Amino acid sequence: MPVLPDPKPTAPAAGQTANPLTDAVIEAAVDHAIEEARRHETSPRVVIGNTPPVQQPGRAAMSPKAVDDTARMLGASVLIAVTGGSGTALLWASGHANPIVVALVFGAPTALALAIGRVLGRAKDAAPDEHHHYYSGDVYEDRREIHSKNTGVWVKNNNEQ
Repeated sequence: MPVLPDPKPTAPAAGQTANPLTDAVIEAAVDHAIEEARRHETSPRVVIGNTPPVQQPGRAAMSPKAVDDTARMLGASVLIAVTGGSGTALLWASGHANPIVVALVFGAPTALALAIGRVLGRAKDAAPDEHHHYYSGDVYEDRREIHSKNTGVWVKNNNEQ
């Protein structure tokens, strides 16, 4: 069995102080390297550390609305591809089908689906938001409405109940 050499201690021995000059030289070298990297950097990014950025696997982070829009677009593209493919198959199989009639027959369901989706999207925006309030203790709720009328060059506010 081979005999390994004794490891050399990297920390100062007990009772001995570290050399502050060595620490200062190392710190100055690191600061100099960071400043050099910043000086040669052409992008506005700030260099933090010495590890370069790495492309992460998978899709980039998106907002929930962007994810929903992406799913809607993928679903619509499948619907359009199926509709167009079936229309193409019908034209190819019949040999004498009128392209305008086929476009109307296969385009109408797609147009109808898009119109219904638009109406449902606007109806969702028209519905009031749902609010939940949780209180502990006595609560006094004031439901007075204030009506204001502002007219003229110099405005005088008259708030009436």
